[in-house]
Amino acid sequence: MINCACVHLSATVVTRLPVTHESRARHFGWPNTYVFTKAMGEMLLGHLRGDLPVVVIRPSIITSILKEPLPGWMEGVRTIDSVFLGYAKQALKFFLVDPNTIMDVIPGDMVVNSMMVAMLAHSEEQAQTIYHVTSSMSNPASYTTLRESAHRYFVGNPPRGENGEPIQLKEMRFFSTVARLRMYMVIKYKLPLEILHLVNVGLCGVFSGRYNELSGKYRLAMHLIELYAPYTLFKGRFDDMNLEKLRKAMEQNSDGGEYYFDFDPKKINWDDYFYMVHFPGVLNYLA
Repeated sequence: MINCACVHLSATVVTRLPVTHESRARHFGWPNTYVFTKAMGEMLLGHLRGDLPVVVIRPSIITSILKEPLPGWMEGVRTIDSVFLGYAKQALKFFLVDPNTIMDVIPGDMVVNSMMVAMLAHSEEQAQTIYHVTSSMSNPASYTTLRESAHRYFVGNPPRGENGEPIQLKEMRFFSTVARLRMYMVIKYKLPLEILHLVNVGLCGVFSGRYNELSGKYRLAMHLIELYAPYTLFKGRFDDMNLEKLRKAMEQNSDGGEYYFDFDPKKINWDDYFYMVHFPGVLNYLA
């Protein structure tokens, strides 16, 4: 079984391989090596599985646990959480995303539940079956919902700075195009950084500490923007028809006495989930 990000693979025929792994992934039509190697693994399984049954689970952005074992639980900073941790600490006050774009997130326990049921359902088959464990078709939510929930939660439950005082938060600003964000970054941050650098050189390094701190924040922001741009500006949605069929088959074959593996994203109220489950989990387990 393999978890593979679902992104378009270019059919371009190449005569020379790029030098770096990252550029090679992009050359073949993938945004980075992370999704490129996942796709390679999935294709290898398809070619080499023989008569073995193979179930491919393709989750979208995995977020914190919805119900079990602990609501809000997560391990390690992942995907969108790095953005909102930066926002909570006011190290990141903006991001590259169209607020009207439909995001595609799914709680971690629903991913696990779908894997358990799918393995059992196909254990006797000599076939390969693919499931998109996603929400963008059956229960879409926009990035506006995410931003508003985050702002409301962190204003009501402000993280504290190094001095113990609550951090005053402003609503995160979204930029819907790369060009607008680059212009903003140059005017707001890059030019002041260059001026500070020149002053620091002229004063023999008096402001080196401050320059290094601000420069580090700038590089972090640009790194996150580059990392997530292929996803935050992505307009597609993933068809979860197979997952819906699996869920209905599970319900039909259940007599109500056994444990119910819930993986129905239609039951999720996204605003409630982010405000009452996910963001408390971010502060509790990651901050």
